[in-house]
Amino acid sequence: MLVDSHCHLDFPELANRIDQVLSSMKSAKVGAALCIGVSLEKMPDVLSLAEQHQNLFASVGVHPEHQDCIEPDVATLLRYAQHERVIGIGETGLDYYWHKDRPEWQRERFRTHIRAAKESHKPLIIHTRDSAEDTLRIMREENAEDVGGVMHCFTETQEVADNALSQGFYISFSGIVTFKNAKQLKQVARTIPLNRILVETDSPYLAPVPYRGKPNEPAYVRHVANEIALLREMDVLEIEQATTENFCRLFKVAIN
Repeated sequence: MLVDSHCHLDFPELANRIDQVLSSMKSAKVGAALCIGVSLEKMPDVLSLAEQHQNLFASVGVHPEHQDCIEPDVATLLRYAQHERVIGIGETGLDYYWHKDRPEWQRERFRTHIRAAKESHKPLIIHTRDSAEDTLRIMREENAEDVGGVMHCFTETQEVADNALSQGFYISFSGIVTFKNAKQLKQVARTIPLNRILVETDSPYLAPVPYRGKPNEPAYVRHVANEIALLREMDVLEIEQATTENFCRLFKVAIN
């Protein structure tokens, strides 16, 4: 059994056919998925999915790209974190691809999430794009290692991976690792300790080969696991067992 550690089932591409998405998950032996919060406005939809389906979990956070939205504070994040289906804080982090001026508000928002994670004792789900140096620096300054978490949809260098690992974080691979041109990422996937790897779809985005360019969904996380097994010359069943155990250990949940 696999777990999709990061997806957006509340987005219209998936929410409008949720029964089909869940059926495909079951057929692909994907036993659970974590539905990621990206705004406070949409949290009711994320929570509703997790409340209705025992194999879905939720996180609370405001994505670093979002500007015209309700700004989170520690108290608000903590209030959502008390919900029994919320198991992580994020998606949070820094994104300088869309915000090339490197805004201070984005860095402060990241710090707010780290502080909420430490107070709630729930792991962080970190997004970093064109911002690895500042992301790692803020993680160190705020002592993010006290609570840990995952570097989601990892696309960075071995050096960045090693730095995150040294702070107690897990590394999550998405469909990007199946792309032919992702040579550097494939090498990183070979080297990460097996007990620190997660797999994800980030659906409805970043569909793996052979679905590249099409809408993604949690069932396709199996292709990510297959690729990692191939890269590491392991049986995919070992990858399934390890990544599922890693998910349960990091997020302190049990999956039947």
